[in-house]
Amino acid sequence: MAAAKGGAVSDELEKKIDFKVIGKSAVRVDGKAKISGAAQYINDLEFGPGLLFAEIVESPHAYARIKKIDTSKAEKVTGVVKVVSGKEFPFRFGLYMHDRYVFAQDHVRFVGEQVAAVIARTPAIAKKAARLVRVEYDVLEPVLDVEAALQDDAPLIHPELAKYQHVPWFFPKKNSNIAHFRKVRKGDMNDGFKSADFIFEDTYTVPRYAHCSIETHGAVGLFDHSRRLTVWAASQSPHTQRHLFAEALAPLGITHKDVRVIAPFVGGGFGGKAGVSMEILAAALATTVQGNPVKVMWSRAQEFYNTYQRQGVVAKMRVGVKKDGTITALEQKLHWDAGAYVEYGANVVNAAGLSATGPYRIPNVSIDSVCVYTNLPPGGPYRGFGYSEFIFGLESHLNEIAKKLQLDPVEFRLKNAIAEGDTLNYGGKMNPSGLQECIRKAAQEIEWGKKTVSSDPKKATGKGFALFWKAPAMPPNASSTAFLKFNEDGSLNVLVSAMEIGQGFLTVMAQIAGEVLGIPVEKIRVETPDTDRNPYEWQTVASHITWSTGNAVKKAAIDAREQIFDTVSRALGKDRDSLYLEDESVKSKREPAFGLKLRDFVINGIMMKDGTWRGGPIVARGMFMPEFASAISDPETSQGGKPNVHYTVGASAIEIEVDRETGKVRIPKVVLAVDCGKVLNPDLLKGQVTGGMVQGLATVLFEDMRFSDEGKLLNANFTDYKIPTAMDVPDEIVSIFVEHAQPDGPFGARGVGEHTMIPAAPIIANAIEDALGIRLKSMPITAERVALALLDRK
Repeated sequence: MAAAKGGAVSDELEKKIDFKVIGKSAVRVDGKAKISGAAQYINDLEFGPGLLFAEIVESPHAYARIKKIDTSKAEKVTGVVKVVSGKEFPFRFGLYMHDRYVFAQDHVRFVGEQVAAVIARTPAIAKKAARLVRVEYDVLEPVLDVEAALQDDAPLIHPELAKYQHVPWFFPKKNSNIAHFRKVRKGDMNDGFKSADFIFEDTYTVPRYAHCSIETHGAVGLFDHSRRLTVWAASQSPHTQRHLFAEALAPLGITHKDVRVIAPFVGGGFGGKAGVSMEILAAALATTVQGNPVKVMWSRAQEFYNTYQRQGVVAKMRVGVKKDGTITALEQKLHWDAGAYVEYGANVVNAAGLSATGPYRIPNVSIDSVCVYTNLPPGGPYRGFGYSEFIFGLESHLNEIAKKLQLDPVEFRLKNAIAEGDTLNYGGKMNPSGLQECIRKAAQEIEWGKKTVSSDPKKATGKGFALFWKAPAMPPNASSTAFLKFNEDGSLNVLVSAMEIGQGFLTVMAQIAGEVLGIPVEKIRVETPDTDRNPYEWQTVASHITWSTGNAVKKAAIDAREQIFDTVSRALGKDRDSLYLEDESVKSKREPAFGLKLRDFVINGIMMKDGTWRGGPIVARGMFMPEFASAISDPETSQGGKPNVHYTVGASAIEIEVDRETGKVRIPKVVLAVDCGKVLNPDLLKGQVTGGMVQGLATVLFEDMRFSDEGKLLNANFTDYKIPTAMDVPDEIVSIFVEHAQPDGPFGARGVGEHTMIPAAPIIANAIEDALGIRLKSMPITAERVALALLDRK
């Protein structure tokens, strides 16, 4: 079985115009299972009467020394099988930095950190017994503010930071709370600011946010008597979880071959179910009760405070510009609140730091992106992966600059917008993009320059504009693989390990395979991940799946096609170069009358006149890895290497109506124009725009995470942590798709999933400034804060 190697996929399919499946709105292949209730999520799975339940004992303190853990009373409760604490798992682990334990050892570092667990026969017994576990603490003063954590005299949250194992592109700073920093230097900052006619500086802040997936985190672990560990998890990262489970539990003699991860349907992720958070508990606890499955399900409150949160950031920026609006220099210092552990947060800081200029042509750049430990819950991946955060400050600041220079904000952006071939912050070149086209189309759709007036004198209207970009934040060796196998009826099974988390991934992969092989989507099943059965996939994150997994599926389909042509050519003597696939058949350009159905030979082959057979089961594979990527560069400048594979760019505009008394914002219309390379499924892409924009607007208008002075989350519920309902969404959301093909993308496509929420916050801030003349520099911009700002102005 031949396999296509990693690298760009290029063949005659890229030149096609009359696509049969690509570019069409194929119906979601998982739709029927979801609307009928047939789809099974982690809490739907049955494990029989042997299933045990775990309740976690959590720290009530943000920072404390553990003096003693007394489990004696809990162990005596009828129905309790085991009580586990840190003494069973005294070893560190982590995806990028080994800075945490399964259960806290000598210190707890945030409210909610896992200290112990009770495993019992029922959830009620486990809860009752967990309340009987007594933990004595020596309470310490927590560090809850990122700026305080950076002070020279700040308590060290991780005194042994210098000893932690980490990936080579992370740079922890010993004897500090800096877990990682990313420096970017380009050009000459002195010359950049000297050549500027004006220099504008300001500070913008973005708080923490919760993912708010409808399904909470959950996992079931089973360590059977053959020492095989199987974990069922609501996951975006089955293979990464398998790897981390094997590494974390290696001291128990568990190796990669012993670990299996199965991912059922997932009820939303948004980055929160990437990597490993609470899933390690199910894996570890299962090893202590060999032969019985152990279930751990988070409550809604735990979902808020004991999984990844989106990191907060303080963004201090300084921009030099000429009178005509040309940007000459940008200096930005981003201080990120990573929380108690940087399992993923440091990588967010890395990605954002590399791209914090936004999609602009700026010759002189200085960026310091700093990952800071605090005693708040761990920060991690969230849709946008740091870009939403820095884009808020950057696009707000650029709007202020345009206003002070008396330049139109749209024209100001057009003047400085990055274009194909421009030099990026780290020395690479910008990929093909239609950013200027996106800007013009978004401005035209929102009728930029045309002022609307509300019929209600108590309400003001305004318009806002912002640009956005994002690169897939991924290590250079993040790869995707795919297996394809035919069935006797000519139908096709596609095995991949990326996850369907609502984005329509299963459908798009079926479309890619169907286009290559001439098979309708209805006859293709894309299997959900099982690490024993499905081939490797790094993770379903970074908006890279359409591009990366799509390339792997396309390569596998081309591999299958070549096997098909080889069989027909050898068996029937047909000219191989004239063969093509259409309508589930092999056809010939030279012989229009010839046609052979795939179902007639893709399993059994073709029988010859002498009774022998040619061919056999068609089984194919494809692999894609961006072999040109490199994360190794000069740590002082980030020059060298190629950390980003490409950027997706776009522009967004909004029209709002705001109540001058209450501060409540209504949105008649919002527009998002994005260059997706190639639209593979228009309806699914529109869904990404709608969902992403509403989620982004929620973070700026409604969501507001509140912590006490002791570091406890005060609103860990949907009553006090507001998310929008159907009554709160814009009246109209307009999607505009620009297509400048990505040269190494499947059919020219690149990812869009995260990008659609990135500009939401700044377009609101800019529109409010346009409507009311007030500039709000901290998120969220709730109705209350708008009203208070209006009162302050009076």
